[in-house]
Parts: sequence; C-alpha cells; structure tokens
Amino acid sequence: MSTDIPDVSGLSIGILGGTGDQGKGLARRFALAGHSVLIGSRSAERAQEAAESVGATVSGADNSTVAAEADVVIVAIPWEGHRSTLESLRAELSGKIVVDCVNPLGFDKQGAFALQVEEGSAAQQAAEVLPDSRVVAAFHHVSAVLLLDPEVKEIDLDVLVLGDDREATDTVQALAGRIPGVRGVYGGRLRNAHQIEGLTANLISINRRYKAHAGLRVTDI
Repeated sequence: MSTDIPDVSGLSIGILGGTGDQGKGLARRFALAGHSVLIGSRSAERAQEAAESVGATVSGADNSTVAAEADVVIVAIPWEGHRSTLESLRAELSGKIVVDCVNPLGFDKQGAFALQVEEGSAAQQAAEVLPDSRVVAAFHHVSAVLLLDPEVKEIDLDVLVLGDDREATDTVQALAGRIPGVRGVYGGRLRNAHQIEGLTANLISINRRYKAHAGLRVTDI
C-alpha cells in the first residue's frame, strides 16, 4: 500500500452518538492517539458523563455543538434516529468530512440481518441528507469490546473506507491508522457501502459461533 497519506495528527474528532459503546470506544482510541475528541449526545449532560468515563482529552457536549466544533465528525448514532439527527445538523456539518459508521441491522431469533435502506445504505442516506458535507463510510466492523478494553494495546483490523471524495477518504484512512494495529483501506465508492454495512450481520454471527471479536484483513495490498 502507498504510504503517501496525509498528516491528520492535529485534527479534532467529534462523535455523534458517542455515549454508546462504539462511540466511547472510538473516542478512547483517538484520544490515546493524541487527538482532541468531543463526544456528542442529544443531552449535553449525558455526553459529559460519557466523556468523563473515557478520560484523556475527551470532552462532551450536545450534538449541535460537537458538529459545529469538530474538524471531522463520526456518526455513531442508532439507525432509528439516523435521518432525523443528520437533518437537524445539516448547517453545522456543511463542508465537513462526515464519517458514517452506522449499520442498519435487524435482529430476530435467527440472529442479525441487514435491513433494506431506501437510499441504498446508511452512508448514502447521509450523503442525501447532507449535500454540502463530504460523506465517507468507515469503522463499521470495529469491535466496541476491543476498543474499550485497556488490556488490548493493538487491534488486528483493516477498516474499509468508502467515498466519492478522494481527499476525504485519504484523510479517513489516515485517521484509521492512528489506532495501533489498524489499517485504513480504500474500499470503493459510496454506492457500495450497503455491502460493508450488511457484512456486520455476518461478523455478529461469527462472533456468536466462535465467541470472538472478529475483524477483517484484506490480503495482497
């Protein structure tokens, strides 16, 4: 792989829906890598509590403040509130790289399954709702358990990064690489994000069968 990746060490990172395990886990790892991290929630108080539980250079505020202040914004909100939350933040997210890691999944007695999304994927829905933002799909398959575990120093994982803006995908690949053990890999255009989001259901099945926290590695690059 090319090592010609941008220097992203000075970027601040906002995480919408950062009070969940995935959001807190990403916040923790980016803070450990030296980034200023802002956790967002509908409730500023809940966001501050989550930030305190993570520690390091993490602060909390309401989603609107986080969207306005962060250089790069990661969307880690529940699928049910995806469209409405992003619609309410359209102005604050204008011109920014917005990284969508939402997996539209359903669950029944047979396990997890991918939901049909009218726009094709959560990431494509984000791009439709945020026409003035640079939407990238990434961080779908990172185990929250591993992100939060202080005993895990490196995470053995490739993060697939999809988008239509080369500078934006390069930036997100570089951000992925800030987490020890992780590599950011370009995975195609945003129109193919539905496959990446849906694959999470397969990983959940793998994890249940093998009692694991499975990730992906791409060979020969």
